Amino acid sequence: MNLPEAELQEVIRHTGAKTTREAVVIALSEFNRRRRLQKLAEKFGTLDDFMTQLDLRRMREDP
Repeated sequence: MNLPEAELQEVIRHTGAKTTREAVVIALSEFNRRRRLQKLAEKFGTLDDFMTQLDLRRMREDP
């Protein structure tokens, strides 16, 4: 694999990886994690029947 050296060194510096392979695995895992979080965040806006802040406040005030 032909990887840009500057990018690879930056990943190694940020992750503390000891090998190129470890750095690439960490970078791939982080990329995938961020994509999963992004897709999950996109779904949060689709809950039409979710409580509003006012509903939650009223529920907490009820004995």
